[in-house]
Amino acid sequence: MNWLFKEEPTNYSYDALVRDGTTTWTGVRNPLAQKHLRSVAKGDRIFFYHTGSEKSVVGIMKAAGPAYPDPADKTGKLYAVDVVPVKKLARPVTLASIKADKAFATFALVRLSRLSVMPVNEQEWARIEKMAAD
Repeated sequence: MNWLFKEEPTNYSYDALVRDGTTTWTGVRNPLAQKHLRSVAKGDRIFFYHTGSEKSVVGIMKAAGPAYPDPADKTGKLYAVDVVPVKKLARPVTLASIKADKAFATFALVRLSRLSVMPVNEQEWARIEKMAAD
């Protein structure tokens, strides 16, 4: 499965992930985003999306293991996933360029802009990789 995870780069950036070598993705509160996070499996590919002023897909990471209950969550409802960097994209793919492409009309990033964890189908994944290389 493929995913897109969003983060404010002033909080944690793709470069910080590369520096650290791994991180635990936590802090997801939205119920739908949590549902998606719980579905992450070891080896899944994940786009790293910088929110805020950047609004761009900037890198690729992968799940180092399956999602698991967030040990910091006393309610037992929230999940976390460990991720590792794969590669920084040659060129960031902006939200504006994604919205301008009719191929993304049904993409969750366009339809559900506030969602922080979302699935990415194979066609969307391939198209974003192509856009990053152009």
